[in-house]
Amino acid sequence: MANAIFVHKAGSPYDDSESHYHFPKIYLGRVNATVGDRIVYYGNCEGVSGRYYKAVAKVDRVRADPNKADHYYADMSEHLEFDSPVDYLSNGGYEAGMIKPDGKPNGGLTVNAVRLITPGEFARIVEAGFHDDKKWPERDRQPETLPSAAEYAFGLAEDAPLFIQRPVVSSLVDRKFRDRRFRQHVLDAYDRRCAFTGLRIINGGGRPEVEAAHIIPVELNGSDSVRNGIALSGTAHWMFDAGLLTLTDDFTILKSRHLNYDIDHLLNKDAKAILPKSKARWPNPANLKWHRDNKFKI
Repeated sequence: MANAIFVHKAGSPYDDSESHYHFPKIYLGRVNATVGDRIVYYGNCEGVSGRYYKAVAKVDRVRADPNKADHYYADMSEHLEFDSPVDYLSNGGYEAGMIKPDGKPNGGLTVNAVRLITPGEFARIVEAGFHDDKKWPERDRQPETLPSAAEYAFGLAEDAPLFIQRPVVSSLVDRKFRDRRFRQHVLDAYDRRCAFTGLRIINGGGRPEVEAAHIIPVELNGSDSVRNGIALSGTAHWMFDAGLLTLTDDFTILKSRHLNYDIDHLLNKDAKAILPKSKARWPNPANLKWHRDNKFKI
């Protein structure tokens, strides 16, 4: 197993999503080496220039593309966005050889769509990406943090020591850690506003009274990607999970015939969900289709 960088660009001709990564045969050997381990997504971000490390995910398996010769899919799970994108040139660079002696990026490396990295390089990128652990208070919360930069006092030139690697990986798979990040990222995307009702209530201490709902539930292999989430008030969240509300592909709110009371006065007047400003953070249509097909009570 090995860690790696997977390049993903918005508008790419490749068929990428949070559940799979599409790539040509030239990278097959490198991607095969990552099966069972975690990778970092890297590329451009909407509205800003430059390239950034953006998220982590686990590679579960590799399979041939049935429709395109010499192309493959890596099936992914445990997708989780960083608290904020990490500039690949910051702090002197995170990948060995990425910065040339003259301070410029190494073009020979940046053109590679899949780059294998050491566990230490992976750990340093992850530490930089997950940093904001106290954005909004919660009722019962004990902060859990990744190892600090000070803990990397030795081994930085080549690799981080094993006792640093274990807590990094443990944090990535820990459900509490992932739930906090998912909530934080979804509420960020929706500006702490319920997508179905438009309510934006901030309680004492700055705690938002809105919840992060998974479209495909975690227990059914739903990801922690923002695109598998919607910010909803408690009542709307319950109705969404119960299959009494769902969304069409144009984000119209659909009401189930099983509702035995009129809720029109609770919903947005235009019956449309309020979406994040960034289209890249809108719900994935495939996830919404799953919800309509598997949860919604017609």
